[in-house]
Amino acid sequence: MRCPFCRHGANRVIDSRLSADGTAIRRRRVCAGCKRRFTTYERVEEITPMVIKKDGRREPYDRLKLIAGLKKACEKRPVSMELIEQVADRIEAAVLERGGKEVPSSFIGGAVMKELHEIDQVAYVRFASVYRSFKDLEEFMHELEDLIGSRRKQEQPRTTVQRKDKDGGSAA
Repeated sequence: MRCPFCRHGANRVIDSRLSADGTAIRRRRVCAGCKRRFTTYERVEEITPMVIKKDGRREPYDRLKLIAGLKKACEKRPVSMELIEQVADRIEAAVLERGGKEVPSSFIGGAVMKELHEIDQVAYVRFASVYRSFKDLEEFMHELEDLIGSRRKQEQPRTTVQRKDKDGGSAA
């Protein structure tokens, strides 16, 4: 590693520490030539897959593009940037766990839909309207009906069991 100040090739490590998030090693170095100190970071090189688009084109996976899409869907909604970053982390982990050199865009889009469905239904509908490219209002309404149906299932009150009291009447 060359010194960023004098370009000298020899230096030595004077301190090594694990980064706060545990994904990198921070190393303090001192140049043998100019004696100045500088910091380097060592990270695992992750090979990002190529995304296969609907039309067959291939482009490199881009985390910033994923975050931009999430931000657009969550615009003016009570969804923090921290939560958007966490969602992007989970989706990126799922993409990398597949282990392949290529991933269909439908996998990423489906993962985004699933995450948005859990965190904000308005953001989910916004994303779905672009991602699914609804042909007409009927398709859009069908998606909304599915969303409302799943929401109602989650909100159904639990049934109470009726017990008999000592007098033979029912008590809740």
